[in-house]
Amino acid sequence: MRKTLLAVVFASSFMSSTANSADNNMRPGLWEITASSDLLWFVPQIPPDQIQILKDLAVQYGVDMPQIQMGDATSKTCITQEMAVQQNLPIFYQNQLGCITTNTTRIGNKYRADFTCSSLLLKGNGTAEGTFTSPESFLGRTQFDGVAQGHPVNEHADISGRWINSSCGTVKPL
Repeated sequence: MRKTLLAVVFASSFMSSTANSADNNMRPGLWEITASSDLLWFVPQIPPDQIQILKDLAVQYGVDMPQIQMGDATSKTCITQEMAVQQNLPIFYQNQLGCITTNTTRIGNKYRADFTCSSLLLKGNGTAEGTFTSPESFLGRTQFDGVAQGHPVNEHADISGRWINSSCGTVKPL
């Protein structure tokens, strides 16, 4: 269960990385990213020591463990002005996870990317796609099909992002 949950959290990270540069009108500053998945509803059933293992693994891979409750994983990220106008998708933990992004497309306010993972932690393929509804919000979806530490994973997550503030405060850019 924890391995599969970790795969969903990591796969959700791909969507937020795709959203970070999908539109050069994206507003820089503090953003809140939320991933919703059926699998995330099981988090309350995971014992505290297992949650700590998940948090430690997330830190090991450079990911802050999102706040998870009622089927949603929510985190905050800082988007700099440079990131907001960047034309290429940024590398966001893909290297640490053994994943590469391919077939990236942006047409108007819509974006899509495929990713392939081939590491001991995560093997498989996924997609990330979505739409910017404004420079301050986006909606999207990730799909991942593969294996997470030997366990089959076929999971999707609905993703949303919303701009919160022009100041990132203590939240560091990616």
